[in-house]
Amino acid sequence: MDRMIYVAMNGAKHTLERQAAVSHNLANASTAGFRAAVSAFRALPVVGPGAGTRTFVVDTTTAGDFRPGPVTQTGRALDVAVMGDGWIAVQGPDGREAYTRAGDLQLTSNGQLQTRDGLNVLGEAGPITIPPNAEVTIGSDGTVSAVPLDGIPNAVDILGRIKLVNPPAKDLQRSDDGLFRLAGATPAPADANVQLASGTLEGSNVSVVESLVEMISHARQYETQIKLIQMAENNARQWSQIMNMSA
Repeated sequence: MDRMIYVAMNGAKHTLERQAAVSHNLANASTAGFRAAVSAFRALPVVGPGAGTRTFVVDTTTAGDFRPGPVTQTGRALDVAVMGDGWIAVQGPDGREAYTRAGDLQLTSNGQLQTRDGLNVLGEAGPITIPPNAEVTIGSDGTVSAVPLDGIPNAVDILGRIKLVNPPAKDLQRSDDGLFRLAGATPAPADANVQLASGTLEGSNVSVVESLVEMISHARQYETQIKLIQMAENNARQWSQIMNMSA
């Protein structure tokens, strides 16, 4: 009974947390380049005097879902999609290099190339800046070029090359901000084999139907665990009554 209470109690707690992760995935079903979080339950023994019969259940975010999302044509010059495996390097909110598949890029008022969330896109020599009054194009290898609209006709300026990487999926860790980072402090090297498709955008890989089914399943799991706790409480009450009668 002691084990049942601990398993059910922790199971209910982490089922709610897992439900929150599924809700987060569902909320980002239309976010460009979003990778769904994947969670799993695992049991851990409780260490300590008199705790040998007790077991904790914890929810572990194992990784992200690396399945590709649907690619759609937008015709917008600053929209890019990573074709196949690979990532776009950006500067995360903590200043560290991070990786994303979100290719809906934009320009700030001072010409900084950023993601839609306001993160600087990293070039192989640092952040990329676009001069004013220029038409921007992004090549399949990540090369960012600009044609001045008020200068010499057809004069193409190479402004930099977006850093494209392709580290092993097992080395990537999914952060709460939706970005991926390497486990160590060393950034991933640029990979010339990663290709971009300009004028296209990769959508989220979240399946709305699967997420809704998961939410229903987690709700039923939570109800079952609450019933187990109530059952354990009822058994303890009946056992106490039996002991009082025998006394």
